[in-house]
Amino acid sequence: MSKIADTVESKRPQDELIQRLRDTLSGYLDPSQINECIRAYEFGADAHQGQYRKSGEAYICHPVAVAITLAEMRMDASGIMAAILHDVIEDTPITKKELAKQFSPEVADLVDGVTKLTKIDGKSQTRAEAQAENVRKMFLAMGKDLRVILVKLADRLHNMQTLGVMPAEKKRRIARETLDIYGPIANRLGMSKIRHKLEELSFQAMYPMRYTVLTQAIKKARGNRSKVVATIESTIRNRLEQASLHVEVSGREKNIYSIYQKMLQKKIALADIFDLYAFRIFCDNTDTCYRALGVIHNLYKPIPGRFKDYIALPKANGYQSLHTIVIGPYGAPIEIQIRTHEMHRMAESGIAAHWLYKSEDDKTEKFQARANEWLRDLLEIQKTAGDSLEFIDNLKIDLFPEEVFVFTPKGGIIKIPRGATIIDFAYAVHTDIGNACVSARIDKQLVPLQTKLENGMTVEIITATWARPNALWLNYVTTVKARSSIRNHLKHFKQQEAISLGRRLLEKELQALNCHLENIEESRIQTLLKVMFMPTLNDLLEDIGLGNKMPFLVAKRLTQVDINANIKLDHTDHTQKTPLIIKGTEGMVITLAKCCRPIPGDLIIGYFNPGKGIVVHHHECRNYSIISKKHTNWLDVEWCQEASGDFSTELRIEILNQRGALATLAATISEHGSNIENVTVVDQDDRVCVDLITLTVKDRVHLAKVMRRLKELAIVLKITRVKG
Repeated sequence: MSKIADTVESKRPQDELIQRLRDTLSGYLDPSQINECIRAYEFGADAHQGQYRKSGEAYICHPVAVAITLAEMRMDASGIMAAILHDVIEDTPITKKELAKQFSPEVADLVDGVTKLTKIDGKSQTRAEAQAENVRKMFLAMGKDLRVILVKLADRLHNMQTLGVMPAEKKRRIARETLDIYGPIANRLGMSKIRHKLEELSFQAMYPMRYTVLTQAIKKARGNRSKVVATIESTIRNRLEQASLHVEVSGREKNIYSIYQKMLQKKIALADIFDLYAFRIFCDNTDTCYRALGVIHNLYKPIPGRFKDYIALPKANGYQSLHTIVIGPYGAPIEIQIRTHEMHRMAESGIAAHWLYKSEDDKTEKFQARANEWLRDLLEIQKTAGDSLEFIDNLKIDLFPEEVFVFTPKGGIIKIPRGATIIDFAYAVHTDIGNACVSARIDKQLVPLQTKLENGMTVEIITATWARPNALWLNYVTTVKARSSIRNHLKHFKQQEAISLGRRLLEKELQALNCHLENIEESRIQTLLKVMFMPTLNDLLEDIGLGNKMPFLVAKRLTQVDINANIKLDHTDHTQKTPLIIKGTEGMVITLAKCCRPIPGDLIIGYFNPGKGIVVHHHECRNYSIISKKHTNWLDVEWCQEASGDFSTELRIEILNQRGALATLAATISEHGSNIENVTVVDQDDRVCVDLITLTVKDRVHLAKVMRRLKELAIVLKITRVKG
């Protein structure tokens, strides 16, 4: 009986898997390292004892299958052990500290890095937020060790291969997540083999009927076209041999998901897709690649505009190859890829080639460096992202680039996504260049900053020391780096402006109390900061500038004997001896109200809007009574005599409804140095038209001159300024 039991026991799936893993590892690891991997398996099997997958098999089968995938990539021993143990911290009582003690801190860190990908914070409110938080954590872990993403991709691949027992809705959700995030990540890291497997499995899970029908149709077409494919392959091989080029030629069937995508995008049937098959030519060196290309273009007529040289200009993930589409026999287009054997290895394995082929050459280091550079950019982006959902949106943009190559004035090549603008280019060159750009030249011609770039353009960025990013740029930048850099600069700029305004407000209140901030003892300031739970004086000044703290209350607490005493808000006790002087160009912490649009020379009042700063209104603003009920923290403000710039104001004009009337108004306004921002028709009949015109002026005197000249026009019946 015991012998029978032993026989049954020996046929357990996990035993077969661990033997397969052992056989694979024996091809490249030392016996001592293999023993460590087996010890990790025994440790994991004990930890997962009694746990089963939904398919009914022991849970340990999953991590071993993940380890086999990595072993086929020739992952190092620590990576293999991390794969075997990758669910131990999450699904068992084992801690990171125990793992480090049993194996090594390196293995424990890798397992912990993968664990963070799936643990959901209690703060996450929705599934989308949970997914976004997991992906954000993944990139943080990847920044420390790239093996984390390899374990995660192998984990995701095995999960996709075993989706059969899942409910249909869950299958679709996991497949969508794979197509949105993990497939593109594999592509971005140059791992096309993993990417194609993930895409096909996701397509099968999301649209099982479409997958089945398309698969059967392709099999049917394969039989009809096999003779044609063999003929083309033989013709290419013979012509290359005649040219004394020693190469390998192979035909391949295109990925089923890419065929499906092509049918969707071009809205065509499978029968109308002639390039179901592509041909690859493998050469010994780069020179032979270009010579082979010449032979192919002599053999078959190339289609204009369908040749891409990814050898001279590699993709962002390091992919290199020559791509050309030619007209083959029977008029059908044929895709041909020409690359070296090394380029093919890199195209299939990407960053995994660092482990898979590092013993053969050191050229894989450049792919590792490129992946690390991309991760550094993403880590910089995640620091400036407001939340995980914003980060995931930025990531999706970054994961789907269609590249355009443009040149610097010195001949350097910059790679940017299709649809990118001059501002994207400036930030791609350097963050400081982007922050300081004011205009640009394309092929020596001045162009607007929002101009979209195309292949082959030479772009020269013009910068100025006084320039800074504009919030409007966010409307037309496309790259993640540009968007995050602009947001980060604006956030920092607003903070500095708030600190500056807060200092001015506090100094004004202290001056009313016959005191100055610089004369107050540092110990009193530190005591107040402690009482108000503020880390630094700048934090307090920023809060004052943003309207979160009242400056006169802070001033009183700084000057009173007992600094710990709480002061109640008493508006009758607060008398402003001197108004706050503003220029109107302070930035985002002082806002001119759009209801009354105050301009220099107007009598004005302001109030604190918590979190935003000071909002300034015309003292005759019609909304004052409504606003005063909501805001009691008003303060006196005055325009600076040196205030300069263009300020918006609004006029209500009644004019005769006749042809060319609005053009006459616009010409008159322009003649007097003003500019129309907006025109709205309020009322109109056969005789009279009432318009609201928003225009820019320098000050109240400038506005008076414009209004005086408009009143002199025969078509103008009445003109008034809108004040709320």
